Amino acid sequence: MNNTRFATVIHILTLLGKTPDQWLSSDWIAGSIHINPVIVRKELGFLQDQGWVISKKGKEGGSMLGVPTHEISLAAIYKAVKNTSVLGKKNQTPNPKCPIGKHINKKLDQLFVETDEMVSTALSHKTLKNFVEQF
Repeated sequence: MNNTRFATVIHILTLLGKTPDQWLSSDWIAGSIHINPVIVRKELGFLQDQGWVISKKGKEGGSMLGVPTHEISLAAIYKAVKNTSVLGKKNQTPNPKCPIGKHINKKLDQLFVETDEMVSTALSHKTLKNFVEQF
C-alpha cells in the first residue's frame, strides 16, 4: 500500500476517538490533516459503510465514531483500505526466457502474501483505542 490512505483513515478515526461525544465537521477534520475536505468526506462515507462512523447532516452535523475505539483493530483498518501489497507491485511482463524472469512473479506472490500476513498479525494486536491513547 504505497499511498496515504491508511494514514488518512487512522488520522480521521483518531480525531473522532479523541472526541467521542462531539460531532466533527469534515472541514475541521480536513484542517487537522491538511487535506481537501472532499477527501475527508469520501473517507467518512467509506468509514460509515464499514459501520465505524455515524454522520449527521445540517448546521449542527458532523461525524463521530459509531463503535467504541476498542472494537476497531488496526488490522481491520489496514485490510479495509489496502489496495496493493505492502511491498508494492510486481513487474507484469518479465522475460519468460530468463531463468529468473519466468519464475519471479510466482516467488514474489508468496513473499507478498507472507509480508502482508506479518503486517496484519502485528496490527491485529493493536486497537484504535491503543493508538488514540498516545495523544
